[in-house]
Amino acid sequence: MVSKGLALWRVPASKTWSRALAFLVRLLLTTDAVGGVWRYSLELAAGLGWDVTLAVLGPPPTTAQRTEASGLRIVDTGLPLDWAAPDAASLRASAAALAALAAREGVEAVQLHAPALVGEAPWPAPVVAVAHSDLATWWAAMRAGPVPAEFACNVAATSAGLERADAVVAPSWAMAEALRRAHRSGRAVEVVHNGRRPLPRGRGPRRRAVLTAGRLWDEAKGAAVLDQAAAGLDAPVWAAGAVAGPNGAAFVPRHLRLLGVLGEVGLAEAMAGASVFASAARYEPFGLSVLEAAQSGLALVLADIASLRELWDGAALFVAPGDAAGFAHAMRRALDAPEGLAAAAAGERAGRYGVAEMAAGMAGVHRRAGAGGKGRPGALPLDPAQGSP
Repeated sequence: MVSKGLALWRVPASKTWSRALAFLVRLLLTTDAVGGVWRYSLELAAGLGWDVTLAVLGPPPTTAQRTEASGLRIVDTGLPLDWAAPDAASLRASAAALAALAAREGVEAVQLHAPALVGEAPWPAPVVAVAHSDLATWWAAMRAGPVPAEFACNVAATSAGLERADAVVAPSWAMAEALRRAHRSGRAVEVVHNGRRPLPRGRGPRRRAVLTAGRLWDEAKGAAVLDQAAAGLDAPVWAAGAVAGPNGAAFVPRHLRLLGVLGEVGLAEAMAGASVFASAARYEPFGLSVLEAAQSGLALVLADIASLRELWDGAALFVAPGDAAGFAHAMRRALDAPEGLAAAAAGERAGRYGVAEMAAGMAGVHRRAGAGGKGRPGALPLDPAQGSP
């Protein structure tokens, strides 16, 4: 349901989950509908079982996205994506608008999907900033030299947000270290791995085919490398995801077989029909599509970058970033491997990254932020046994 603050959505926490989830909290959770942050937000909202107001920045959710979020209250803010904001004044205005929304909703906790959104606003509750992605760390992974002037306002806002937030979270240790290094920050960054419920089971049958998925238009995802690799592979390489981005970027493949933008059911069918999943990303703070593939029984061929090595070492084949010939060789090797062997290792590793673990981890971060919440009225009890705030 899309509204400006009417009904509340409450999902009772499972009795088998941590006692950290056993108390009710009113949470403002910001997100965007462009990439994996949307999926993360839906999974976290369901996993926490709190009263959640989901504030969307950037392009509004599609009809399909609104359908999958039915029952969850959504506020379409009309604010720009943090990384697409034209100047510092726009970022400050976004922070002020979100703080005002938090005050109107009477929330007791705030979770921002980008530290740049902390701003200078007087937040009514403790603020947890999650660095799902970041322009400075993207630039460090993708380019050489100093960050360009057009990124300066976002980088400055992110650096300030890292210091001002009550807690900062990254989805991997690699991202946490990259964040501290890019922003020259001594701020402690907690790590809570993303979690995901498995996709619905697709019908199959599996074919001798490779799948990739994500924002194909984003050069950091490495779709161009897989496009080159596909030219030398005796199996189809399917690609699911958008080829045009909100920033005007576009990707036109020559060898990948485009599947378009798929919802959960369509992606589940694609996963069920392939044998191998490939990601040639040069920048990937976590990689939710990799987790989805591992949960779906696919063998993994991944770029050898710090975050993916951290999460999937011993459960995937790794290739140097940008090595199209290397990817072709590794994908062929994975396709020809004994059936199910590599996929079993990936599936076992995927068991570490569940929604329950993510929700419990984030609940703990919010509790600690509230316990040291600078005297704000929204401070949460350190121990849920103390009762709901």
